[in-house]
Order: sequence, then C-alpha cells, then structure tokens
Amino acid sequence: MTRPEPTTERGRIRIEGFDEPAAAASLEGTARPNVGPWSRDGDGEDAARVSRPDERTPTVGRRRRLADVWRRFRSNRAATVGFAIVAGLVLVSVFARPIEFSAGGYAVTVQPFSLAPYDPARPAVGPSNAGPSLAHPFGTDWAGRDVFSRVLVGGRFSLSIGAIAVALALCVGVPLGAIAGYVGGWVDEAIMRTVDTLYAFPFLVLAIAVVAILGQGYWNVVAALVATGWLSYARLLRGEVLSIAEREYVDAAEALGIPHRTILARHVVPNAVAPVVVQATLNVGNVVLAAAALGFLGLGLEPGTAEWGTMLAGGRSALMQGHWHVTVFPGIAIFLFVLGINLVGDGLTDALDPRSEFERRVR
Repeated sequence: MTRPEPTTERGRIRIEGFDEPAAAASLEGTARPNVGPWSRDGDGEDAARVSRPDERTPTVGRRRRLADVWRRFRSNRAATVGFAIVAGLVLVSVFARPIEFSAGGYAVTVQPFSLAPYDPARPAVGPSNAGPSLAHPFGTDWAGRDVFSRVLVGGRFSLSIGAIAVALALCVGVPLGAIAGYVGGWVDEAIMRTVDTLYAFPFLVLAIAVVAILGQGYWNVVAALVATGWLSYARLLRGEVLSIAEREYVDAAEALGIPHRTILARHVVPNAVAPVVVQATLNVGNVVLAAAALGFLGLGLEPGTAEWGTMLAGGRSALMQGHWHVTVFPGIAIFLFVLGINLVGDGLTDALDPRSEFERRVR
C-alpha cells in the first residue's frame, strides 16, 4: 500500500506552511499549475483579491433584494392601481398652486405651476352654492369659493399631515420598540407599560384630548396624531426584535465583540423593520381619516382652511339644504386616497414576503 504524496491542497482550500519542501520537490521542473484565485503568481493581485472581500457585495445584494421587491410589487395589479391613485393625488396637490418661500424680504418660487383655476381662499368667484358647471367643475360653496380649487389645494394639508405624522411616529416608535425588545428588563417593562396605558384610550379620543390641550393648528394636529400613532410601531417592532435577537448571526456578532448599539442598528432593526413599513403605509390612510375627523369635529385646522375634513365640516349646513356638491367631492378625495393607500399597503405586504409569490405560483 503506497503512501500518498504530500500535497498543499485540501479540497478547495490551500494550506500553507505544511509539507512545503515536498510540495516544492514535486513541482520542480514543471509549470506551476493554475489554481485560480488561490495562486500566488505575479505581484500577488489574486491573493490580495481573495484576502480582501468584495466591498460591493452587500450593496449588490441589497439592490437585488430591492429589485425583487419592486418586481413583485409591479406584478400585483391592485397595488399598481393604488400606487397610481396615490401618485396622482400627490401630483395634483403639489401642482395645485405655486409654492413660494420667503425669507429676509426675498421670495423664492419653488413650484410655479397652478392647476387650480382660482385662489382657494378667494370668495365670490361665483354664485353662492352653485352646482357643478364648466366654469366651476365642482361648484362653489356658501362663500362663492371654487370647490375644485379648494379640493386640489386641500390635498396639501391632508396628505402632508398624514405623511409627516407617520414619519414622526416612526421616529418615536421604532427606537423605543427596538430598545425595549433588545435590552429587556426594566426598560422593556417601562416602555411597554406606557404603551399599554395609552392603548387603554381610544385612538380618536386621545387625539381629541391632545388637540383640546394644545389648541387648533396644523402642527398641533400633527402632534396629536404622533402622540397616538407611535404605539403600534413600538409594539410591533418589539415583537420582531425579540424573535430576531435569538438568531445565530446576532450571537456571532456578540461573540466577535461588536457593540450592542451597532448590532441593533445594523443587524437587528433592518431585519425587523419590514412589517413596520407595511403597517406605516397602511396607517397613512388612517391618519388622513383621523385628521379629517378632527377637522369635521371643528378640532383640526382653523375654519375656512382648504383641508378636506374642514371642508366637510363647513358643508354640513349646505348639505342639509340640498347642495350635495359641497361635501361630496372632498369626501371622494378622502375615499380615493385611503383606497389607494390600502391597495399599496397590501401590495407591499405581498412584495416583502417572498413566500406569497411562491404560494401564488402554486395556486
């Protein structure tokens, strides 16, 4: 039984430092084999390339995952329709009237276009409570203001309140939920007992209480919706963090001595935030509805503001007199936006879950 010759190859891994003399003798007088990236030919560029991993790999993988999510989202027709509805409402709201910023006596026009034919605050542009016509497609209200212009401009208030309130609520709920789930102990107890206490109050009732304390106004409404909106994000992210904190890659990162704040920011939260993103998308519609409800109750923006809920409140008396157009068109705008957001949220739920595509193909 012959003994195998010594070699420096062990499978696909080159082992250096063992049997080097024998390996050199066996290769003497022959051309050095091409062993791919493990070879040490030339100036050592291949070896350096192997020892230094490709820094673009995480970015490429992230882009590939985003491309897969976008592909699955586009394949959902309902989500595409919802996205088109939301994008259309956002565009007409942005281009409804010119946007100007003034500071130090200088005015800068950011957006010069105007889709609205009239100033939404200008009265007596037509007869009082006139029905839809070519001059006023949505009619006029009790003060003779153009309802079409007010609906377009009102989207700026309603949509911006929804977007800003959800973004600020995420900034509050995501860190608190992540800290509660990862740290645990008395920190978790303090945060979650606060969440449970605030959850004891109905969402709209708590928002009404905050507005009653702060008063009417744009940012007061946003503050009221943030104070009640971060609770669901904190609770949802805490549950996801509790599950992900037990994974092997988190234990490996802790064993390597990586600081806990780095593990939480780079490994735990990015893998736990997908359900929160879906929940936030769906909550934009709920926040817009809540803002409209506050405006309808007279607790939102100042009376006369071109905000959809405030317009509904101002048109109650006109509706009782048979002037249906004053409230129908703002209501349709709210309905379309909430419908579009719900369709987008359902599409994101399927797009962020690869198993849904597999189950759909099986069916």
